[in-house]
Amino acid sequence: MEAADEPGIRINFPGKPVARSIARKVRPRLMREVKKYSAGNPAEQAKNLVIEGDNLQAMSTLYQERGKVDLIITDPPYNTGRDFRYNDRWEEDPNDPGIGEFVREDDRAKHTKWMRFMWPRLQVMKSMLRPGGVLAICIDHRELFRLGPMLDDPELFGADNRIAIINWQRAATRRNDKKSGSGGVSIATEYVLVYAKDKTQARTGLEERGLQDASYKNPDNDPDGDWYGISPFAPGKATHLGMIYAVQSPFTGKLHYPPGNEHWKYEKPTLKGWLESWGSKYSEVDLGDDSGSALILKGAKNPRKTNPEKDPVVQKARASAERKLGGVLPILFFTKSGFGQPRKKLYLKDVKQGLVPTTYWASESYEYPIELESVSWGNTQSGTSEAGARELNAIIGDSHGFETVKPLKLFEKIVQLWCPSDGLVLDPFAGSGTTGHATLRLNDLASATRRFILIEQGRPERGDSYARTLLAERLRRVISGYWMTARMPALQGGFRFAKLEQKVDGDTLLRMEREELCDAILATHFESGRRRSTGLVAISNSKVRYLIGKNADNEGFFLVWEGPRRESHFTEDTYEACAQEAKSEGLGRVYHVYARLYLYQTENVRYYQIPDRILADFGLDSRSEPFAE
Repeated sequence: MEAADEPGIRINFPGKPVARSIARKVRPRLMREVKKYSAGNPAEQAKNLVIEGDNLQAMSTLYQERGKVDLIITDPPYNTGRDFRYNDRWEEDPNDPGIGEFVREDDRAKHTKWMRFMWPRLQVMKSMLRPGGVLAICIDHRELFRLGPMLDDPELFGADNRIAIINWQRAATRRNDKKSGSGGVSIATEYVLVYAKDKTQARTGLEERGLQDASYKNPDNDPDGDWYGISPFAPGKATHLGMIYAVQSPFTGKLHYPPGNEHWKYEKPTLKGWLESWGSKYSEVDLGDDSGSALILKGAKNPRKTNPEKDPVVQKARASAERKLGGVLPILFFTKSGFGQPRKKLYLKDVKQGLVPTTYWASESYEYPIELESVSWGNTQSGTSEAGARELNAIIGDSHGFETVKPLKLFEKIVQLWCPSDGLVLDPFAGSGTTGHATLRLNDLASATRRFILIEQGRPERGDSYARTLLAERLRRVISGYWMTARMPALQGGFRFAKLEQKVDGDTLLRMEREELCDAILATHFESGRRRSTGLVAISNSKVRYLIGKNADNEGFFLVWEGPRRESHFTEDTYEACAQEAKSEGLGRVYHVYARLYLYQTENVRYYQIPDRILADFGLDSRSEPFAE
């Protein structure tokens, strides 16, 4: 690194001059919708977008969103020798379709290749952000000391715009990391580097309970008010061995132990009192299970040696407990009307409002746990990579091949802190779709209207684009509620799935068939005066000839195009047909019309010439495009 003429430190690396110029050479691409992988009704699809393809090309295509993104949250390749590809031809032509070869762990140039790969992408990410927008980028120890200086460089974000370096606990257990070059030190944390485009205009939200209040209810008319069921367990088994023991359910007689690396969060006398609130006495009994003495129904047989459901003591306890279900539930309760896992009531009135976020996200109390079926996977602030993989398993099954996945909690918290409730989130390395899931879930909990754009190339060399088989599948399952393991509450929302295709130029547009051109318009049209506009809502109606979509003001959009070899002009007859189609669909009397020539003029028509307007919406200058007249 070296000092610059202007304030700040600039980073130098082999190939940087080429890397700086790549972003300017990338051409936008046409996007073709793949309806099979889209989800939701047309209005919901218009709000969110999943793009299959190279992220540099995709961001260059998203000209209509440039300068409008509130938060970019992303998880780029960590350069492990198994996850990062580089194509040397990109340095001459970043539009080259080759996906490159994996950069081996023993490649002496692996760090500079990674930096040449990341620099133009960081340039474009910055251009996508609004003035107060924020970039939150995940990284581990391998490239931390290269990514940080790149972001500190005044050409990108600059050190003055650094908001935070978040250190989050990716693993709750010690691992043997000798092979990772860590010197035998167990690596339990990773990082999120948070930068603003302009820190003077950025805002970090408090960890307000407002986003979570929607989860607090009072179904049993508890006089203490609204409450939410939280896990009664806490991480740290190794240092709390005295709090590892079984608790017997008064409903089923089943034994409940702390899961995984966790222990009971509350003292045994407290738990005993909560259990006895169900109407039966408990006693401490050694069950011979290599744990502490268990809390067992007084007089019950050892449930490890007999069937507890046939134990008269358990049957009597069940009858007492079931009578309690119709009234105010005890503080420690069991889900699924007594047949599920233990949970503890957390009252809204007891939750502190407005916590300032810290830079270490580990085992502080985080009373908003992710719950799959009735099991909460830890109550840490960020979750763990293993928990993220288990979340993904529950949604789509365990055949995805991902050993570690960013946990939902981590991305939910980042979105909560740095994206307003009506903002736009972009993830250029979308992977398994955690960003989209987090956005949908936060919207559902607090009636927010955040939108997302996710970009993922997947593994095209294997014919397995997990943009389709993993990312889109995950989002479709959480939207429908049909998870692989259980029927879960559906999340409101939808998305349009589109694939990047050939480069854009005027001649390409003029050679398109109607359906292809329709896709191009739906993908690129935007109205510059709208801060929070969504895309056009597509209209699929075989009875209309010209109408293709509508905007947020219920105004129709019409495409006068019969293909490359037929006349496609806007005439008086065309106007009458458009007016009739608008009336039949209940649309307003302002008509937006795409056509080759404008041969009939009237006040209520907004005319967009083909291909000039479409090129402009891709960010291209029609005067420099070689399209045929």
